[in-house]
Amino acid sequence: MTAPTLSVVVPAYDEARRLGPTLARITKFLAGRGAGHELIVVDDGSTDTTAEVARAAGAQVLVHRHNRGKGAAVRTGVLAATGARILICDADLSTAIEELTRLEAALDAGADVAIASRHAAAARIEVAQPWPRRVLGAGFRNLVRAVTGVRVRDPMCGFKLLTRAAAHDLLGRGRIERFAYDVELLYLARDRWRVDEVAVTWRHVGGSRVVVGRDAVQAVADLIAIRMRPRS
Repeated sequence: MTAPTLSVVVPAYDEARRLGPTLARITKFLAGRGAGHELIVVDDGSTDTTAEVARAAGAQVLVHRHNRGKGAAVRTGVLAATGARILICDADLSTAIEELTRLEAALDAGADVAIASRHAAAARIEVAQPWPRRVLGAGFRNLVRAVTGVRVRDPMCGFKLLTRAAAHDLLGRGRIERFAYDVELLYLARDRWRVDEVAVTWRHVGGSRVVVGRDAVQAVADLIAIRMRPRS
C-alpha cells in the first residue's frame, strides 16, 4: 500500500461540539487537492463523544483511556502517521487549513519543520485574543527564550508541518506531555533540523482547554525540565 503524501494529526479533548465542522473543512480542502492523505484524531481521554464524532467524519481515531495532555496526544498521532509530511493541527482551526500551502512552500524550499506564526512580520490576526491572554502569552514567550534559548516568535501556535523523518525523531525523543511540548520540539530541533517560521492569518476561537493558573505552573516546570535535559 502506497504511503500517503500527507498525514493530518488533530489532538482532541472534549471537542465533540466543534470537531465535526473542523474535520469536514479539512476533508473538503484535502479532497480538492487530489493527493493522498490520512486524517488522524487522537482522543485524549475525552468525557464526551469526541471519538464518535471523529469516526463519523471518516478519521482514523486513536484513544487515550485517560487525559494525558496535548503533547502526549500529538506524540501518539505523529508516531502512528505514515505520510511523507505530517501536519499537526488544533481542533479549533484558529489557523485555517488553507494556510497549509504556505507551510508546504517552506518545506519545498528546504525546511524540515514549518511553524505557523501569528507574530511574523507579514502575519495577520483577524480576531485577537483577549488582552489578559495576550499579556500572558508575551510573558511566556520571553520566559521560553530566557530558559531554553528557543527564539521562535510563536512557539505555541498549533499549526505545524514537519517531514516524517523530523516529526518521528522530535516527537519520538520528546518527553513533555502537556502544552509545552511545542517548546521541547523546537529545543530538540536546534542544530539538527531546519525550522522556518511562516506568517499566517490567524483568528482567536473561544473554548480553550487551557486553565491559566494550573497550566502556567505546569508550563514553567516543563520549561525547566526541557532546559535540564540533553538535546542529543
